[in-house]
Amino acid sequence: MSARGEAWLWIAQRAAALVLTIAVALHLATIIYAVHHGLSAAAILARTQGNLAWLVFYAIFALAAAIHGGIGLRTIIRETTIWRGTTLDVAIAVVIVGLSLAGWRAASALFA
Repeated sequence: MSARGEAWLWIAQRAAALVLTIAVALHLATIIYAVHHGLSAAAILARTQGNLAWLVFYAIFALAAAIHGGIGLRTIIRETTIWRGTTLDVAIAVVIVGLSLAGWRAASALFA
């Protein structure tokens, strides 16, 4: 990959980290709120089901995690193995898409 491509991956990973920072903080605040108010799992699900805002939040959260983790995995593989080139990039793209789909499935299950 070109130096420009590597730079864009670096930017994408840092942007995903920024989104994750905000998402994790909101997620933890929500958990703390639920625990302090004695909400059961059923009560929490009742609040998320059909709520488009929570669907969008968790879909973005999952996408940011997939991008951040996938790019990080690519970096680890490049630093610890001899695997380089298009095959690595395609494999990581498949990982990112797979993680994104799994995250979408989880987010949509909370919505349904």
